[in-house]
Amino acid sequence: MKSKSVGMSETKYFKIKEELKLESGQTLNDVTIAYETYGQLNKEKNNAILVCHALSGDAHAAGWHAGDKKPGWWEIIIGPGKALDTNRFFIICSNVLGGCSGTTGPSSINPETGKEYGIDFPFITIKDMIHTQKKLVDAFDIKYLHCVIGGSMGGMQVLQWAVEYPNFVKKIVPIATTARTSPQQIAFNEVARQSIVKDPNWNGGDYYGNQEPEAGLSVARMVAHITYLSETAMYEKFGRDLQDKQELSYNFDPIPDFQVESYLHHQGESFVKRFDANTYLIITKAIDYFDLYKNNSLRDGLKNLKAKTQLISIDSDWLYPSTQSLDILTALQANGVEAHFSEIKSTKGHDAFFIEYDQLNYIVSKFLSDNVVADIMIRSFSTLDENASLKDAAKIMVEEHLTHVPILRDDKLIGIVTSWDLSKSIASNCDDLKQIMTKNVQSCKADDPIGEVANKMKKYDISCLPVITDDQKVEGIISTDQLSHLVSNY
Repeated sequence: MKSKSVGMSETKYFKIKEELKLESGQTLNDVTIAYETYGQLNKEKNNAILVCHALSGDAHAAGWHAGDKKPGWWEIIIGPGKALDTNRFFIICSNVLGGCSGTTGPSSINPETGKEYGIDFPFITIKDMIHTQKKLVDAFDIKYLHCVIGGSMGGMQVLQWAVEYPNFVKKIVPIATTARTSPQQIAFNEVARQSIVKDPNWNGGDYYGNQEPEAGLSVARMVAHITYLSETAMYEKFGRDLQDKQELSYNFDPIPDFQVESYLHHQGESFVKRFDANTYLIITKAIDYFDLYKNNSLRDGLKNLKAKTQLISIDSDWLYPSTQSLDILTALQANGVEAHFSEIKSTKGHDAFFIEYDQLNYIVSKFLSDNVVADIMIRSFSTLDENASLKDAAKIMVEEHLTHVPILRDDKLIGIVTSWDLSKSIASNCDDLKQIMTKNVQSCKADDPIGEVANKMKKYDISCLPVITDDQKVEGIISTDQLSHLVSNY
């Protein structure tokens, strides 16, 4: 299918009614989350993918808003026919807690004072961000997330999701990220923060309604942007070319001498129009605090993680180099987690995950299509004991909208009863469950490839299979409805 855009998109808002308890011990009330969704949530509610944004991102990941000059920040990967295919998946992206693009943050009104929080906004962590996202996801009554994906700070959220909610997340794709922030990364963030707080207009964080610390925030963005590019990218893009000049000025002319200087000025000036300085302080601190190591061991820190993992790094990224992704890979494999690693070849540096369309779509598409039964099976389901009645079977099917119910003896599968079996029992005036149930049950294993299971269902013309262990215990069920968003040509 030809790749297309999701078209016009809309930012929506979700209000959290209960008090949020933060990792710092502080609390927040009346929290609002800005989010966007693309595609449709299937009736099993198991085709959802959560997209996590980087430091300066927002909920607008794809599509177009009215008046936009460019689409959402990850348009290259979200949409029909792309890796995050909106014909198959329900994509969610929310602005993080502490943000300034619709989610509660320092520029939001504090309900206790009636004024902006400013620097009184509580310190937050990556863990606080994902706990907040979980409340949004739960509002959709989603059974589990098929995948969580994101780059840079978004990759930190991805890893935290898999550690905090190991049974809720099936797959993860952390891109150009780390398991803990390094001293060098902290140092760059601190320089950026100091440029803000040393701006006289920052005024201790109380600048709303007055002149804002634009100079400080602009410099912070300039510093950060240097880390997003590689030296090769800078040479390719700018070299030592002059900016609107034929020769060096030998002064501090407002028009910079070099194109690279002009580029950084432009990045800083455009950034201050859309971002809040206090949010920059809060979020960079959250990045600095991020550390999944436990007892100085990444293996121990990731011991709860179960999700099938596709790590992606960029060979020219010196902010979050490939060695940091490989550290995660080693720890996961030592823990017995199925984990894969791919390195994008690019001269673009850290920002390549916004740019390298072909490589990113290929890696992510392949990973998302490489499914086994355990990735999508339903784990919470009803069963019946062999001594149950037909009335019991009918009641379960009606109340839970089921067409197949496994029949157990001592917790082991001995048969299955279907809605068709119930119809036959009425026609034949039979009231014995054991007489009408199917005893020669086709089944599958959790590690069976999806394609094989789809072919099996087609061969035997059945729409549901119990998922069993080696000792015949039922650990899940899988239906053609679940397969429909993953398989089209089997």
